[in-house]
Amino acid sequence: MLRMESDLDAELESLATGIVDAAYKVHKTIGPGLLESVYEKCMGYELRKRGFQVLTQVNLPVMYDELEIEAGLRIDIFVNGQIILELKSVENILPVHKAQLLSYMKLSDSKLGFLLNFNVPLMKQGITRMVL
Repeated sequence: MLRMESDLDAELESLATGIVDAAYKVHKTIGPGLLESVYEKCMGYELRKRGFQVLTQVNLPVMYDELEIEAGLRIDIFVNGQIILELKSVENILPVHKAQLLSYMKLSDSKLGFLLNFNVPLMKQGITRMVL
């Protein structure tokens, strides 16, 4: 169930602010139209510079009953073990992209996630914040 944004603690909000700021910096520096892998490396670098713990391409198994299923799911960027970043470089964000992020958040017990589409003229148009 999606929650009100105010339910998040100050530490998580501070991390979120740093993530959004990093996304703006990456977008301003290299612009739109590149591959997602380029933005992933730049975001990882920028977040690490800011002192965040950053894991990329994190394996995400699916638990069904007591069965662990290796389904090939990967979190693009996992920040401080708390926030999922799903990166895109697409013309339009589709409902399936949002569903993917929500599923990843549920499977990893993450309260906060960002869908970041770098293929936009202004980065603020490419940021979708989701809270569980």
